[in-house]
Amino acid sequence: MKLKAPKDMVFLVVDDIDNMRRSVKAMLKLVHFGKEFYEAANGRDAWKLLQTENIVIDFIICDYNMPYMSGTELLGLIRATKKWRDIPFLMVTAEANMDIVAEAAEHDVDAYMTKPFVTATLEQKVMELLGQINNPSLFNQLLLQARTLEEKGDLDGAIAKATEAAKLNDRSSKPYRELGKLFGKKGDLKKAQLCFEKAVEINRLDVSSYHALGQIYYRLGKMEMAMENFNRAMEISPRHADRAMNFAKLLIKKNQLPEAEKVLRLVLKSKGNDIDFKEDIAETCIGCGLGELAVKCYREVLKADPERIYLNKKIGMALYTAGDPNEAVKVMEKAAEKSSDDLELFLTLGKAYFNMKQLVRADQWVSKVLRIDPKHKEARAILDKCL
Repeated sequence: MKLKAPKDMVFLVVDDIDNMRRSVKAMLKLVHFGKEFYEAANGRDAWKLLQTENIVIDFIICDYNMPYMSGTELLGLIRATKKWRDIPFLMVTAEANMDIVAEAAEHDVDAYMTKPFVTATLEQKVMELLGQINNPSLFNQLLLQARTLEEKGDLDGAIAKATEAAKLNDRSSKPYRELGKLFGKKGDLKKAQLCFEKAVEINRLDVSSYHALGQIYYRLGKMEMAMENFNRAMEISPRHADRAMNFAKLLIKKNQLPEAEKVLRLVLKSKGNDIDFKEDIAETCIGCGLGELAVKCYREVLKADPERIYLNKKIGMALYTAGDPNEAVKVMEKAAEKSSDDLELFLTLGKAYFNMKQLVRADQWVSKVLRIDPKHKEARAILDKCL
């Protein structure tokens, strides 16, 4: 696939700093790159812009660290979408530490460069990247052919091409990662496992392969091995939110709550601006008894979006789980003022007051439950003890 000349390209510059976007555009214009330019302040806006009718982007220059959606999250969406997956993507980072490089490589970033940079560096990077795409090596051609065959359903043909690529360059983990994925798709977990193990032997930072190994061991019921590999993936690239959530849920299943809380707090640092994600974490926490973290998340979500008044009930219940009944009943009673039939809330209030030895208040709330559901056994048991 031949790309347009740089002067005829439509560039999309994504950065949350307005001055940075303007600087990149000015640099591109200085070297006569770009027929048209678009800007976005974060990955979420860039993703919306890509989906706009009549806008066709030829090249993306994107910052790594942005609110709402990071550069690698945007890259992951683009690479997963056939229509846009081949758009050249140049990642810009303020630093190039291990986890950032590993995370970018995981999503097949075409190239990256660190800030600050000058016009000549940008020009060189763009030209290098276009050269690689316009004149792909035999190794890359084989991997592209494997991808095409896989999409046509020819898994054996795809495996043959990926195997050729592996023989051509035995220092790259990518063909083994692809082979692992293909054998997994065929249901041959043993061969998939061997390929992913070879991938991490070649590249100790191949985070996708560690994650894949974790999933294979999980499916095989080998929990310790699964956790070991998920943990390694997290150590290399802690910013991958979905991976972190899966790992935390595995730890919760093993009742390793302090370790799970540590993982969840880590992922909150990198995805703290996403309040929907934060609410999901709160739900996970309250379900397993991590009440303090649930309260923290719910309160931050409610502060960011005061219209989510239903969270008052959840905050109260999380406070109760966290062992703070006095504060819990205050918040839950405030939530109860807005409801006439919330059995779960009324019962929790009854139980909280009963445990606090405030039997009159406990009687009040469980009686409210029984007026709605006269056969409610738990409410009846508490009422009997109050009498």
